[in-house]
Amino acid sequence: MVRQLSACVAALLFASVASAQMAPALSVPPDTLHWSFEGQAQSTEYLGRKCLSLDGGAAVLNDFILRDGVVDVDVATPASRGFFGIQFRISGDGRNAEWVYLRQHKSGAPDAIQYTPVLNTGLNWQLYNGPGFTAAVDIPRDVWFHIRLEVSGAHANFYVKDMDKPALVVSDLKSDMQTGQVALAVLTGATFFSNFTIRSTPEAPWARKLPPMPAGTLTEWSLSPSYDALARDLERPLSHTESDSTHWEEVKAEPPGIVAINRYRDSPHPRVTFANDFSKRLERQPGMRVVYARTTVVSPGDLVKKLCLGYSDDVSVFLNGEILFRGRSAQYFRDPGFLGIVSPEHDAVYLPLKSGRNELVLAVSELGGGWGFVCRLADVGN
Repeated sequence: MVRQLSACVAALLFASVASAQMAPALSVPPDTLHWSFEGQAQSTEYLGRKCLSLDGGAAVLNDFILRDGVVDVDVATPASRGFFGIQFRISGDGRNAEWVYLRQHKSGAPDAIQYTPVLNTGLNWQLYNGPGFTAAVDIPRDVWFHIRLEVSGAHANFYVKDMDKPALVVSDLKSDMQTGQVALAVLTGATFFSNFTIRSTPEAPWARKLPPMPAGTLTEWSLSPSYDALARDLERPLSHTESDSTHWEEVKAEPPGIVAINRYRDSPHPRVTFANDFSKRLERQPGMRVVYARTTVVSPGDLVKKLCLGYSDDVSVFLNGEILFRGRSAQYFRDPGFLGIVSPEHDAVYLPLKSGRNELVLAVSELGGGWGFVCRLADVGN
């Protein structure tokens, strides 16, 4: 009986997989019946085709939830600068998602294509950058060309023009969303989409491909609530009374050591005054938020350790209640082309540790592009 039942189950599973494999692509017309328009999105005609027009908006596909599948669409853009692509596995409240997009003004550059998770409404490209997150590709202007997204478990391939070789391979999708809606989205720069098709594929095992955790990485942290950064003196730590009354949330750094604050706190969205005017970079930025992160460093004696530090976008470093470092690494802040990519190789602070337990606290503020930090301890001279 068990053997017969197993055979029946196997037959049903095989039929289900075969059905999913043979599922035809769904062709979706560019109309309001099939799409929900947000922002500057509409149906139109362009270069002889009926299509969707987006410029600072999104078209969300109605009545379709994607786990694994393939999305195909033709794209054309006359814009010299922009950000356009496909959002997928969007949460029901729209706060979390995956997003792969192209940037016309970066055509041919190593980051012409970019993947970022959307975490609590925040884009996190400053935290997740480099191989597996960005890639080079030439982006045509004012002609139709094809793009394809293949999603399989925690993995995604993104194709541009060449459908045989992916332009970007994402081996570890970061949002933790396993199902959700699909949307065409344009942050800025007029872009047109036509011949959209989508199909589901059999669900692949959910297998994360995490990088190794480097030696010396500080992984155990506690996070405070989010505060208005402009209402606090960021050169002073929390008082003992504030610290004792604060609800601290325990979190762990994810390989290779990133604490993505956006996973735990709503992302602020201030209008940064120096984005287009470098002379304003020292102005106070209304809407900036700060979170305090604390950990304990146990030292075998009185000694100095090197703290390799990457952060986004603004940090104060306190050891045992004393400030040691204050820095800002926001996009455009250090020079007009500065991106603010997070790396522990960018800054170093030397910690005068005492024998026993030492409290290390970071006050990390966010302006945009990803809220988080990474810390590694090393011997002086390394």
